[in-house]
Amino acid sequence: MAIAGDPDIISDFIVPTNVTTIDASFFTFTGMRALIQSGPPTNTTTFKAWKASSAEFPALNGQSISYDVLYFPAGSINPLHTRVRATGLLFLLQGTLQVGLVDATNKLFTQTLQAGDMFVFPKGLVHYQYNPDAQAPAIAIAAFGSSNPGSVAIPTASFNTGIDDIVLAKSFKTDVATIQALKAGLAPKP
Repeated sequence: MAIAGDPDIISDFIVPTNVTTIDASFFTFTGMRALIQSGPPTNTTTFKAWKASSAEFPALNGQSISYDVLYFPAGSINPLHTRVRATGLLFLLQGTLQVGLVDATNKLFTQTLQAGDMFVFPKGLVHYQYNPDAQAPAIAIAAFGSSNPGSVAIPTASFNTGIDDIVLAKSFKTDVATIQALKAGLAPKP
């Protein structure tokens, strides 16, 4: 069995190569202020994530932590995906979410979460979150045990990367026409 994670650093923090002066601003992330000041969007029907990973917040590099704020409009979903470098801990702030994960034995674990509940998604396992409420949004915070947790969206990785239709049809035990219909449904909207 192989176990991997963020490497331990031998200093208190990692200074990016383009930074010459470190002060308290380096350790402060202000990227969520707009969300707090204006609130979540009201004109969308699709899931949205605001990220605070090492890409957005360089002080996280080497610290083995990152955060997402997740907004689920009524009836929306964060589709099947994996976090390839981190376990995720989801904390539901508002609304209801149906969550699920599939373990290495193909066993599905599902739960309906209410505001105040938490759910852990072990590293590398396929999982999802769905807001079943047709009227109200859900808001959650997700913490990850990596400054760059990585995410692989199963629908996109399967159907929008150029994998041959025959390979997909055989993999999913269906026909090419069904694969092409799935691809058409997942194609970016113009």
